[in-house]
Amino acid sequence: MHKADFNNKYKQFVKVIDDALNTLATESNVPQKTVYDAMRYSLLAGGKRLRPVLMLAVCEMLGGKAEDVVPYACAIEMIHTYSLIHDDLPAMDNDDYRRGRLTNHKVYGEAIAILAGDGLLNLAFETMLMHAENYGSDLKRHVQAMKIIANASGVSGMIGGQVVDIEAEGRDISTELLEYLHRHKTGALIKAPVIAAAVLCGADETSVKCLESYAEKIGLAFQIKDDILDVEGSFDSLGKSVRKDIQKEKSTFVKLYGLEGAKNILNNITEEAVNQLAAFGNKADFLSELAYFIAGRQN
Repeated sequence: MHKADFNNKYKQFVKVIDDALNTLATESNVPQKTVYDAMRYSLLAGGKRLRPVLMLAVCEMLGGKAEDVVPYACAIEMIHTYSLIHDDLPAMDNDDYRRGRLTNHKVYGEAIAILAGDGLLNLAFETMLMHAENYGSDLKRHVQAMKIIANASGVSGMIGGQVVDIEAEGRDISTELLEYLHRHKTGALIKAPVIAAAVLCGADETSVKCLESYAEKIGLAFQIKDDILDVEGSFDSLGKSVRKDIQKEKSTFVKLYGLEGAKNILNNITEEAVNQLAAFGNKADFLSELAYFIAGRQN
């Protein structure tokens, strides 16, 4: 797939997601309007929309209907956004900027930011449940997809990885624990939309296993690239503070393997991810290019 074709397809997927997200949390004539404003402030702040794009791309590759997965794709993005709001709080990473704008708590205060994150998490599940209500015979698939997303965002997934990340600050940890941290803190919510989309589209077991392996590898690649960008990036390109990992003595692939070592691991795992898609032929061209996009991104 040519780079221009990939970029155009990516933009198309993002537009579908942005249009859908813009219909959410729109309540304005209610006493709690402030929290809705705070939710939309972060939800509509842009970003790569990587997780929902993955969901739409897998659905398209498997011949599914986009309308069946869009609510789940929006839910994934809401969960991701809530995690960023909470991650930026003084009790966590204490960041003032996200995507080139003041973080949620810097605009609305810590209390409203916490509630905005909570609101997005709840709205994510409301959105999925309201959609699933419309399906009778396929309800089991929808419940299974929700279970995958719930598990990935909870203490067995993203939250668990965040705990390990916090407790690893200032410590030397093993390669195994570092991979566990990254696969859960970041990778879980990248893997979830891929597997949930496959389930919703009725993919066979072999296809699900291939996609699961692909998703695990790009999830790890995404976090390794983040580790690298924290060293090589700038505020202008990232829209947030850099060198934070070093300041907080966080465990990263750069800390464990050095900058060049981390880059070599990133390149190898990206190629491994692409190889997992061989069975899908040229139908997987977009997903293959997406793996290279993750490895080569500058923000």
